Amino acid sequence: MASESGKLWGGRFVGAVDPIMEKFNSSIAYDRHLWEVDVQGSKAYSRGLEKAGLLTKAEMDQILHGLDKVAEEWAQGTFKLNPNDEDIHTANERRLKELIGETAGKLHTGRSRNDQVVTDLRLWMRQTCSKLCALLWELIRTMVDRAEAERDVLFPGYTHLQRAQPIRWSHWILSHAVALTRDSERLLQVKKRVNVLPLGSGAIAGNPLGLDRELLRAELNFGAITLNSMDATSERDFVAEFLFWASLCTTHLSRMAEDLILYGTKEFGFVQLSDAYSTGSSLMPQKKNPDSLELIRSKAGRVFGRCAGLLMTLKGLPSTYNKDLQEDKEAVFEVSDTMSAVLQVATGVISTLQIHRENMAQALSPDMLATDLAYYLVRKGMPFRQAHEASGKAVFMAETKGVALNQLSLQELQTISPLFSGDVSHVWDYGHSVEQYTALGGTARASVDWQIGQVRALLQAQQA
Repeated sequence: MASESGKLWGGRFVGAVDPIMEKFNSSIAYDRHLWEVDVQGSKAYSRGLEKAGLLTKAEMDQILHGLDKVAEEWAQGTFKLNPNDEDIHTANERRLKELIGETAGKLHTGRSRNDQVVTDLRLWMRQTCSKLCALLWELIRTMVDRAEAERDVLFPGYTHLQRAQPIRWSHWILSHAVALTRDSERLLQVKKRVNVLPLGSGAIAGNPLGLDRELLRAELNFGAITLNSMDATSERDFVAEFLFWASLCTTHLSRMAEDLILYGTKEFGFVQLSDAYSTGSSLMPQKKNPDSLELIRSKAGRVFGRCAGLLMTLKGLPSTYNKDLQEDKEAVFEVSDTMSAVLQVATGVISTLQIHRENMAQALSPDMLATDLAYYLVRKGMPFRQAHEASGKAVFMAETKGVALNQLSLQELQTISPLFSGDVSHVWDYGHSVEQYTALGGTARASVDWQIGQVRALLQAQQA
């Protein structure tokens, strides 16, 4: 229980803590987010103490009732913090003592803040992973719905930011949706590793008082219990994994945002953002800025920074718990809030985006069919390397003459290869071009339909 100073660690200390150190050491400003799971963990622990014979039934009921009161005050916004409340655990235990008296001092029996705080964090992150999964699934569903509705729209695909080959607009959408399905799969895996109970590990050596950790696991609905008490209180792999997950997910969203920013410029003119996700210029009245997409792109940097910062904190820590680990919570809370906002804004952008089909069609050019011209010769029996060279010669000939590739006459093409014949005219059809890519994963309609079905099945399986 707290000492006369109000600290959980008082007793061997004499004199007051330097006020600057007091503030430096305090985490209540941000770990108050854990109030609900801290109460939840303490209630489960009190039941464990009662089963171990360390609390009577009446004492346990008194503690449970007091914790309900503490939770009620937090929920109603009436909980009053004390200057000595350095963290959420101190605050809740201090208030519990005020409500029920000395019995509150028994709640911490055999429990350390080391195993208490990591239990709280895992409980909180388990909830957060579920919420973020739901938001990510909604974004993916929105993208797949859009891909299904706009399957027949063709536009240029790019490599090296140069026009490459004609593709379906839906194929582009699905390329990003598929990346996000990997992110949702990763987040579920992170949640599984988060869902391991450390409570009952004490400060370092474990619990010597006959505590039933399986009872605690069942009470708090964890999937497993930690294997080693030293590791349990000090490892933050699950935090690092969560921050890396967020880093990779924002990388994918940032790349999608970058494409849409480019596609929305007048130079491209493929898409237009809704006014709800754009802003104007304070000087230039004509401007409509893609701030939503630019902020998605920028938030990736903040998330990366939090991930790198935690890894730098972890890399040099000796065994086992060190106060450095207090830095994990701010990172988790900030990144969780950032990801929630980013995923919701991205969903809004995709669901309200307007596409300009005519501009997409006009951006298709015959030179993008040079590969198709090579495939034409391959189908006539020419080895691909020779066909690639022949198609390159045709491109050079068209550039030299100052005409489009499809404007070369049959006679001119036959000077490059006698395999060219009248049916070469089919090569210059963009619809024919995309439809030849029928292999699974390609841009033909049948393949796009297959991709849509696969992504929907993945979502359904992940939500099962």
